[in-house]
Parts: sequence; structure tokens; C-alpha cells
Amino acid sequence: MNTRDDASRGPTDGPPPYASHDGADGAESREPAERGRDLPDGKTPDEETPGRAESQPVETDDAEPDLDASDPEPSAEPAAEADGSSPPTRLAALSLRTQIAVAAVVALVAAVALVHVGMVFLHVAPSNTVSKQHARAIDDWVYPEFEQNWKLFAPNPLQQDIAVQVRAEVRSSDGGYRTTGWYDLSAADGRAIDGNLLPSHTQQNELRRAWDFFTGTHDNDNRAVGMRGALSEEYLRRIVVMRLERGGTVREGGTLARVQVRSRTSNVAPPKWSDEKVSTQPTFRVLPWWRVPQAEADGGVK
Repeated sequence: MNTRDDASRGPTDGPPPYASHDGADGAESREPAERGRDLPDGKTPDEETPGRAESQPVETDDAEPDLDASDPEPSAEPAAEADGSSPPTRLAALSLRTQIAVAAVVALVAAVALVHVGMVFLHVAPSNTVSKQHARAIDDWVYPEFEQNWKLFAPNPLQQDIAVQVRAEVRSSDGGYRTTGWYDLSAADGRAIDGNLLPSHTQQNELRRAWDFFTGTHDNDNRAVGMRGALSEEYLRRIVVMRLERGGTVREGGTLARVQVRSRTSNVAPPKWSDEKVSTQPTFRVLPWWRVPQAEADGGVK
């Protein structure tokens, strides 16, 4: 055998790239053809071609996935989701006593809202069997805070300016009495609302609704009609007394003895392009003097 020829044989003349050698011990198998190539000192075929090892990664069952550094860290799932169940809600996380209390409050609010909507509906709806049978309960619920009317719409829109005015009889510390002039309470409310982007309900409706409540329960001679007449008088009186005390009508050492209320009504003038003729001369409705109870006179009205 010529060993020189074997050593100088090229890769095309030798065995295939991976040849199987059956040695005596059977330990050697599938050697790369590059074994005989001249490589730099200390280099192996794998080190010479770094892309080879990466092109054929070795996958194992216990290998952990390589997470990208830009990805957020995986959040720990609740233990409840491990077995397929959803995580507990905030309400479920509360104690049983707290859950019962929350459910009771929600049920109470829903019941009150339902009753209120039903009462207002029966009040504004046309007269029917239910509204007639429970008229007393409906009126007690609605008046005076939640009264509704349709005067803003046709066929009976409100076309009048109604101003509520009051004057007082004040008892001084020396026992004398003096009568004040008329105070226009509606004009004071108008000045408070003018230019106010968020006027209060009191400024807009308290005095007006009190006067409507009174006129709805009294005839033209100011006699009470029905069972709510006395209530409407007391309601209107308390409002005007409170306004007078806040306005500084009662000076130091004086006491409110009596008050008198009147309304000044004038028709709204028609537009210039209208041929309608309406009198704008104001008319007055003057109520009798009301004695102010001592508790109210001493500042008991808040």
C-alpha cells in the first residue's frame, strides 16, 4: 500500500463526507470530511464556522424559552386560574356581612327611586283610578318640592311676569312698631341669577314654587281650599321671614311681629311684529297680615 498517495488524495477521491467506520470497538462513527483540512492552530471546524452550530439548535424537553429583554416580565397568574377558574371579583373578596350591607343599600336606593318615579308619574298623568284612590299619598309625596306642571308648553304657556313682594311690621326694643316698605323678593332672586352660570335650585324655584303652592290651595279671596291650605301658608311665611332676616330688615333690638305678602302680576308685552293688544298694567294680589311666631321671630327659621 502506498501511504503517500493516500495522504495526498483530495476530497473528491476519498470517502463520502460522512463515512461510517466499523472499528474493532465500534466507538467511532460519522466523522466529518473536514478532519483532514488544514486549520489554524487551536481551531476546530465548529469554531471556524460559527453559523453551523446555530443553524441546527438542539432542542430538549427541559429547555427554557429565551425571553426577549424588551418583553415585560410575565405576570404571575392567580392561583385560582391554575385550575381553570376565574379570579375572585372585588365584591366577592368582601366579607359576607359587608356584601349583605351593600346589597341592602342598593336595594333601598332602587326602591326609593322606583317609588319616586311612580309618584311623579301618577301626579302628572291624567286622572285615573289609581291616582284618585291614592291622591292623598301622592300629594303628600310630591308637594311642595317635586310639584310638576306643563305651563312651559302649549296650550297654556305662562305669559305673565309675577313678582312676590313682602313688607314687615317690626317691634322695636322700646315697644313701638314700624312698618317697612315693600321688598321685591323676586327681583332679588333675579339679580342673584343674572350672570350666574350655575344658579342654585333655591334661587330659581323656591320662592316661585311657594307662591304657586299658595295660589293652588286658595281661592281668589285668599281662603284655604282643601287640607293643604294651612301648610302652604306656613311654607310661604317661613320663606319670607327667612329672607327678611337675612336681608337685615330687622335692626339691632327689633323683632319681626307680622309680615304681609303680595304679588305683582303684569302681562308680557307682545313682540313688535304682532298685532296683539295686551295690557301691561300690573295688578296686585295682597294677602292678609300673618303673625310671626316667637320661635321664627327669634331666628328659628334656617
